[in-house]
Amino acid sequence: MHVSSPVNILLQTTIPRIDDDWHIGRFVLLKRVLEGVSGDDGAPLYTVTARDRGPVGQPDPVLSTLGASQYGELWLMAVDVGDGLTPEDCSGISAFRRRGGGLMVTRDHMDLGCSVCGLPGIGAAHHFHSHNPNPEPARRRIDDPYTTSILWPNYHSGANGDYQRIQVMGAPHPVFSGVEYLPTHPHEGDVGAPADDPTSRVIATSRSKATRAWFNIAVAFERSAEGGRVIAQSTFHHFADYNWDTDMGAPSFVNEPPGHALADFPEARQSTERYVRNLAQWLSS
Repeated sequence: MHVSSPVNILLQTTIPRIDDDWHIGRFVLLKRVLEGVSGDDGAPLYTVTARDRGPVGQPDPVLSTLGASQYGELWLMAVDVGDGLTPEDCSGISAFRRRGGGLMVTRDHMDLGCSVCGLPGIGAAHHFHSHNPNPEPARRRIDDPYTTSILWPNYHSGANGDYQRIQVMGAPHPVFSGVEYLPTHPHEGDVGAPADDPTSRVIATSRSKATRAWFNIAVAFERSAEGGRVIAQSTFHHFADYNWDTDMGAPSFVNEPPGHALADFPEARQSTERYVRNLAQWLSS
């Protein structure tokens, strides 16, 4: 009987290891869920390499050569302030996608993670304050009224440690099969389907607890001549340890009061883990 090899997943941030920041060690629970997925024979379906980027200003040795690697998926946590991806890194990621690799690219509020704008096609799905701002005036307004140092986009889905109900858009997408809840964050970013890419669409939205405004959670790019499948996600906090379990801790600059609703509602944690498994399966299928 033929046994398929596990899919190699690269789980990577766009910053070097900085202890008091969103380094890769703050996504341990995500890695654990991915590594725990097994097939009918009990064998693991995924192997996960978790790493931070190399020195800023130099091509990352893994991302810049990703097209020639053995990875099948890249889960990119863009946690930089604009310097997280070099042109060589973007070229490597684009080559990876052209050969069929699947990507999950996520960021956060305002300009956090804006280096992803350098990714052809994918970058157009991510709107920031100073880079590729949303063309809709209504989307360029402050949504989170509590953390006044953070400007738009900053959709207030709730406190870190709480959960939000997801609204599936259009025909239900496979990645949201069985998914009703995701973790919340006080200031989520802004994603949208690029108008010139018919392979992309918004697949889920949520609603601000501050203004009741609707905002996009995820955009899906189907497999096409451009390459493999892609998910553009509104915030990396949907995947961070702190948002799944606030006892895991956060960088010292996180000063918003945490919530505990997700920990008290097992269905929300199960829904989040289901989403992770769905993503991994869809990106490599």
